[in-house]
Amino acid sequence: MKHFGFSIFFTIVCLALSAFWGYTHGPEAGISSMLTALTITAILAVMEVSLSFDNAVVNASVLRNWDHFWKMIFLTVGILVAVFGMRLIFPIVIVAVTADMGMIEVVNMALNDPKHYSERLIAHHAEIAAFGGSFLLLVFLNFFLDEGKDTHWFRWLEKRLAHLANVPAMSVFISLICLLIMAANVDEAKRLVVTIAGIWGIVIYIGVQVLSHLLGGEPEVDENGNAVGHDPSGASTGVIKAGIGGFIYLEVLDASFSFDGVIGAFAITSDVVIIMLGLAIGAIFVRSITIYLVDKGTLDAYIYLEHGAHYAIGALAFIMLASGTGVHVPEVVTGLIGVAFIVWAVIASIQYKKHQEKIS
Repeated sequence: MKHFGFSIFFTIVCLALSAFWGYTHGPEAGISSMLTALTITAILAVMEVSLSFDNAVVNASVLRNWDHFWKMIFLTVGILVAVFGMRLIFPIVIVAVTADMGMIEVVNMALNDPKHYSERLIAHHAEIAAFGGSFLLLVFLNFFLDEGKDTHWFRWLEKRLAHLANVPAMSVFISLICLLIMAANVDEAKRLVVTIAGIWGIVIYIGVQVLSHLLGGEPEVDENGNAVGHDPSGASTGVIKAGIGGFIYLEVLDASFSFDGVIGAFAITSDVVIIMLGLAIGAIFVRSITIYLVDKGTLDAYIYLEHGAHYAIGALAFIMLASGTGVHVPEVVTGLIGVAFIVWAVIASIQYKKHQEKIS
């Protein structure tokens, strides 16, 4: 309960605000609108958790090597950025920049003409998908394109991917190819901006890696020459060091996941306040799940859990890139794919553990 106490309290507060907003601002302004608002808020919260559960696993794989100070930064400042920055402010910034409008004007549009606001935001879905898809694709590829990784779930695939790590910049090469394929299948008028958005996703991923390296310095080594904190199984290879670079990495990763949730939320409702409350509940629970996984050592207990999360991220990346070309994949399908990989990985981990106990 200690891991989810604040999340439960936050959920109660958000549901109360949702009920008040629905009662006073709903189409019929009464009990019916209040119940509708509560239902939609709950649906959005569950959708956000299902879409971002794999995000929590990857966050935990990074966070478990951090000290207490940076964990607290992630839980305090990180929550504010995730809830208000990515779920509320960033979509407003996108509309303001692309529509050449002032922030206050966009806020008024979101509150008073949510349908027009959602149309403006969805009109730029291709650029958002290119940015988020390119970033997430690199997260997926760099986990598996690692020559030092010797723990494999699907050995026939992962051993070949690990071998490809010997080719310089292989992950960037694959990401650029996928981006070019996507750009070739969008409207010609949008082709340039979509390509630039995807390149920015790649640049920011690499930039965070560079920043982390510059701020983190050289890794510590023990008397045997092994990096301190390095997981010899290879499952955590490439983990971002604690610090400003690592914090930025997690926030950009969270942003890439939130894009899909924000855009998908408008398919359920155009009420910006309800969307923010529902997604905020989901974002808080993802943070709590992350800390729970770290404190309980779940990633160590389930050896393939991190693999499953990265396969889910890879699937989401390809879905985002495809959606930018007009291919529609229902949000429930996207969420179920992520959950399916996580559950599959847990089952495979349990089977692996039983097998190891038999032969030992």
